[in-house]
Amino acid sequence: PWEELRYVRNYKPNRHDVKHLRVLLHGPAGAGKSSFINSVESVLRGRIAGRALAEAEVTSSFTKQYKTYKIQKGWPGDFYSFVFNDTMGLEMTEDRGVHPEDIKMALKGHVTDGYTFNPASKLSDDSKYYNAHPTKNDKVHVLMCVVPADKAALLTEADVRKMKDIRRAASDLGIPQLAVITKIDLACQEIQKDLKNVYKSKYLKDKKFSDFAGIPVNCIFPVKNYHEEIDMKDDVDSLILSVLRRIIDFGEDFINDMET
Repeated sequence: PWEELRYVRNYKPNRHDVKHLRVLLHGPAGAGKSSFINSVESVLRGRIAGRALAEAEVTSSFTKQYKTYKIQKGWPGDFYSFVFNDTMGLEMTEDRGVHPEDIKMALKGHVTDGYTFNPASKLSDDSKYYNAHPTKNDKVHVLMCVVPADKAALLTEADVRKMKDIRRAASDLGIPQLAVITKIDLACQEIQKDLKNVYKSKYLKDKKFSDFAGIPVNCIFPVKNYHEEIDMKDDVDSLILSVLRRIIDFGEDFINDMET
């Protein structure tokens, strides 16, 4: 994974008016969105990190506020050229979890840090958390759907409808999308034995996931988040780094196509 790590570490957007790629995470409650952010930070800093609070067993969404996560490079004030925004989970019933309109507003850069998600109502344009004039830095450049492998089959129609709704909004804005399947070791014994079996797994070649997520198979990435581990592992790192590299490639293409 060293070459990928160097690629990620050296990345800077080509455009002078964009200082970082913004990646928005969405998906069902308990999918591992916050854990993915922690895992990225762990891989890049070379030690287990736990800044984006994540709960072990989740039935309702733990993330309530919109927050931007930057990852420090070497010294204070020096950050990687991409940031993550975590959103409240899409929960099983229509009236819980994040309001899809809030995610659509976040995609366009209208939602600011500190906004508390409210399932019953969307962000209003007279709120102090509403950004009326988003810059290119405020807008989302990559949308990432996070789905847990062990529960993908249990997603309800309401979940799938919300995900499709969000995906359509991103497509209308031309925002590139990819999906990450987490908890792959819980869904497949072969992977549990050895993470290197990940690409041989029949489970991950199942086209049904691609069909319902509406994302091409080559844009769906398996990962194992750092969860119970206390030491870093190369095979875990390399899966996460391959996602980061693809995020950068997709995001850079999108930024370059943005109007001046």
